[in-house]
Amino acid sequence: MDKTKVSGISGNQLKIIAAIAMTIDHIGVMIFPDLDILRIIGRLALPIFAYMIAEGCRYTKNKKKYLLLLFAVAVLCQIVYFVTMSSLEQSIMTTFLMSALIIFSYEAARKRKSFLNVFLFVLVFAAVFIVCEVLPEHINGFSVDYGFWGVLAPFFVYLGRNRISKLLLLAVALLFLTLEIQWVQGYSFLALIPLYFYNGTRGKWRMKYFFYIYYPLHLGVIHLISML
Repeated sequence: MDKTKVSGISGNQLKIIAAIAMTIDHIGVMIFPDLDILRIIGRLALPIFAYMIAEGCRYTKNKKKYLLLLFAVAVLCQIVYFVTMSSLEQSIMTTFLMSALIIFSYEAARKRKSFLNVFLFVLVFAAVFIVCEVLPEHINGFSVDYGFWGVLAPFFVYLGRNRISKLLLLAVALLFLTLEIQWVQGYSFLALIPLYFYNGTRGKWRMKYFFYIYYPLHLGVIHLISML
């Protein structure tokens, strides 16, 4: 992306905001569960990361590498979840991995409308729905972070052709997510404000891998602190 100085908020700055909000949210979950304000601040994370995942899927030059990176981090996070909490809950990285699978299969079907590509998109979409909505009903302790609508949030952003349409479609996904989860998720709409000022640039610093490393790392650290 263009590295010239432009007004607005860069992608890296948005990710930093989301990472801070996410950290505060997880501190609220693991250490101070009675402080609702921490969970409210944490609602900023999902919409921002979902928007950035959609942008990453749109502009990546190597889809296989992008998927493998998401898969590797999702597996690492799952190991952290299982070791620290003995949990089968799937992290947000698994959620976004499925988002990328839907986006890439949709992109292939849209660009080349062959029966096989359309069939693969429908198959991926159905498989994701089963993982998010059906498996939790049959496997004790299994769940996907933010569920099916969390998976669809980046896909909705990807469908947008300009900034306003992306934000409107993201708002639709957030509305259904709020109706499905709980009232506190409604604060996620506040994330639309910094996203409105996104300038379409990555930012000066190369922080691509930092955020992938930070997610499992901060989970482990917060869990250790909660044990102490």
